[in-house]
Amino acid sequence: MDLDAVRTFVTAADAGRFQDAADDLSITQQAVSKRIAALERILGVQLFTRTARGAKLTIDGQAFLPHARALLRAEERAMASVQPGSRALRVDVLGRRGGPAGLLREFHRTHPEVELDVVTLFDIDAAVAAIRSGTIDASFRAVSMPGWRLPEDVEAARVFDEPLQLLTGPAHELAAARTVTLAELVGHRIWIPGAAPGTEWAAYYDDLTAAFGLTIETTGPDFGVEPLLDTIADSRSLATFVSEQSRLVWPADQGLRRIDVRDPTPVYPHSLLWRRDNLHPALAAFRDHLRSRQAEAEHPTTGTWAPAWA
Repeated sequence: MDLDAVRTFVTAADAGRFQDAADDLSITQQAVSKRIAALERILGVQLFTRTARGAKLTIDGQAFLPHARALLRAEERAMASVQPGSRALRVDVLGRRGGPAGLLREFHRTHPEVELDVVTLFDIDAAVAAIRSGTIDASFRAVSMPGWRLPEDVEAARVFDEPLQLLTGPAHELAAARTVTLAELVGHRIWIPGAAPGTEWAAYYDDLTAAFGLTIETTGPDFGVEPLLDTIADSRSLATFVSEQSRLVWPADQGLRRIDVRDPTPVYPHSLLWRRDNLHPALAAFRDHLRSRQAEAEHPTTGTWAPAWA
């Protein structure tokens, strides 16, 4: 359906005269008549009757008018969805409880005028494909894991190193500790279900295991945070790693413990990825926000560990 013809119909219906509609649209009266005639042929009905006072909607014209207005509103929304600055900034995060999601919440507090759309994609390949297709504007990922290369049209900047903590139940041997070292974790079972081979987080934990001789088990399906917390709370031998800024809530009777890891502190290296030619103004503002936050942060550069590929 020709939306110019629909717009002409709505304008004529509001004006009540084809000549007035022509003036409003800056076209000729003949062009108005031709557009409406073409629309009538598509619909198979007559939309106007001519009177001495101008043009009057028929019953079919009255029935079609609200739908015609809806079509024009849909056109406006469709155009706005692809115009930088008028559509939401779409950012992918690994999870809505972790540090990158917290950075987005912080950015939203300081820039409430920016509309955000937060999504969670599975792995880095899916995220990069979405960036390159324009489905999303940016993604927080750990790059570049072994065997993976950043496409030339995608840029990445390391913006946030998130420390890991040990999470145990109250009966675990290390539950009373305020801090633990990686050396003290040797021989303890650390369970991280769902770390699928080939993903960036699996590559991270593979390198952490190899570097410090840890026992990290990735067996079993990932049923989500709550079942994991239930298992850890009831176990005397299992612990898990959680990021320092993960927003976790559990029943008081579970008695879970979050314990800082030291000497060194393992950090998960978050980078922001975006397409080089993305001109969304909110993306530029978000990158500026991350740069200023990084400059103000007082994270130590020594005493931490990240994989060499990061």
